Amino acid sequence: MKGLLKFITCGSVDDGKSTLIGHILYDAKLLYADQEKALELDSKVGSRSGKIDYSLLLDGLMAEREQGITIDVAYRYFTTDNRSFIVADTPGHEEYTRNMAVGASFADLAVILVDASQGVLVQTRRHARICKLMGIRYFVFAVNKMDLVDYSESRFQEITAQIEALEKELALENVEIIPLSATEGDNVTVKSDHIPWYTGKPLLSYLETVDVHDSDAEQGFYMPVQRVCRPDHTFRGFQGQIEAGSVSVGDTITTLPSSEQATVKGILMTDQEVQTAVQGQPVTISLDREVDVSRGCVFVKDAGVSVYKKLTVSLLWMDDDTLQVGKDYLVKLGTKTIPGIVTHIDYAIDVNTGAHQETDTLHKNEIAVCEILLTEGIVADRFAKHKTLGELILIDRVTDMTSACGVVEEVSEESAGGGDKASFQYQDLKARGDIFEEFYYDTDSLNVLKYQPVNRTYTVGDEIPVAGESYHYPDSFDIIVLRDSVAVRVRDRKITEILPADQYTYDGVPVINGRGFAVLAEDNDAVQAFLKEYAETPETDQKAFFAKWVRFDTYRKVIFSTPLS
Repeated sequence: MKGLLKFITCGSVDDGKSTLIGHILYDAKLLYADQEKALELDSKVGSRSGKIDYSLLLDGLMAEREQGITIDVAYRYFTTDNRSFIVADTPGHEEYTRNMAVGASFADLAVILVDASQGVLVQTRRHARICKLMGIRYFVFAVNKMDLVDYSESRFQEITAQIEALEKELALENVEIIPLSATEGDNVTVKSDHIPWYTGKPLLSYLETVDVHDSDAEQGFYMPVQRVCRPDHTFRGFQGQIEAGSVSVGDTITTLPSSEQATVKGILMTDQEVQTAVQGQPVTISLDREVDVSRGCVFVKDAGVSVYKKLTVSLLWMDDDTLQVGKDYLVKLGTKTIPGIVTHIDYAIDVNTGAHQETDTLHKNEIAVCEILLTEGIVADRFAKHKTLGELILIDRVTDMTSACGVVEEVSEESAGGGDKASFQYQDLKARGDIFEEFYYDTDSLNVLKYQPVNRTYTVGDEIPVAGESYHYPDSFDIIVLRDSVAVRVRDRKITEILPADQYTYDGVPVINGRGFAVLAEDNDAVQAFLKEYAETPETDQKAFFAKWVRFDTYRKVIFSTPLS
């Protein structure tokens, strides 16, 4: 028996997507008796003069039934003797293109319906392009309503030529073209006597046998971390789903963006210990040493991925408001969500012709290639190389609505050491200490951007730069890097000691945090209270903590310049 097939049906309005899937369920005897009876009764008051209206099996909303169209994405799970399926029946109307994109994002294969009486339409091209954008690599073009053109072979050949031209234009892979009639059942589940000139398989037989295994397997192992599990002081595990490759106990992995290496000490799958886990499995991984890892970090092994601040992406704009260059959004990629700015629209893509068009705005349901600048480095790669690290969404920071979805086409401005390279290290103590970050006000995007120009790691005895373009510290001060639990003493610009934060005591000099913000504590009791409150504050509730304990403008300022453009 073949593995699970996730597929999507799409096409123009009234092409028969819901009818097609309904007919498959009905013919393959995949309905319960009460469902079958209800369908026959509902059909008597429908628009097919008492004949069975198979689309009613999927169009569950009354508004959809009254209009005769699908609005929302309808998911159905069914199993035949040869395979299990999940199908997403998606809207055909242009207004609901974003709904269709949601359905496409989960699918391995797309069934795109083409009305035999109309041929390839603008919506057909739009949906094929979006399916390609969402990473679908297997396509079935179902030329439907062949009964309306008297099962004409010549008409089918005309449409085949149109599809082949589209296939070439979009560089579609693994394309199958099947003539059928969803309402009459021709070539849906069994071969049609009305189409003797077609020698291929009916649709269901093809879906049961097609092998959608990705022959271009992603390189190496990687797992985005979804959650850090720490039930008590004796265990720290990192939870996520393996997106490519495999990992075994004893393997050496690298954590990004911190670029630390550690050995896999244990792997849990649910509550069972295993020696090896593979792609698609959710696991909890424990390591042999403490590493700087939180949600959004990525475990890698021989994957060839890195950390970047600039991305070139293909976007499908889904927001009612237009995209304006310079506006900042939350960028969600993998399990990481960080602010980013759309700095430039390279070109929009005409969905009908594929032509590139110059523009500085983007409207709902339009597709464009854009440049995004992130406020800090993120683990990413081209979608063609590593799917999960190359697909993203943009979230409006005011409405919290998804504004766009897309894929990474190119990555640039690699962040050395992951952008979080240790600034301080002594023996086995490491601290990122972003005190060397510069803050710039970008006059093009009207946003404050961070830039990390220092790649050196300092240790005891080294002299550090206490002044930059946007910061100026005293010659003697102490640094407490909260997230790494490390303290650094600086005297006359030289590092005199690097020690665990829980061993630190106040020494009468100014104290700053790892970002270079002044800590509002002027005695040891206050410093200890600062450390204790941080340890007790959940990561999601730290905004009030920092508002209480630190000040930005004591040693820092924002300047009107940017080295990032």
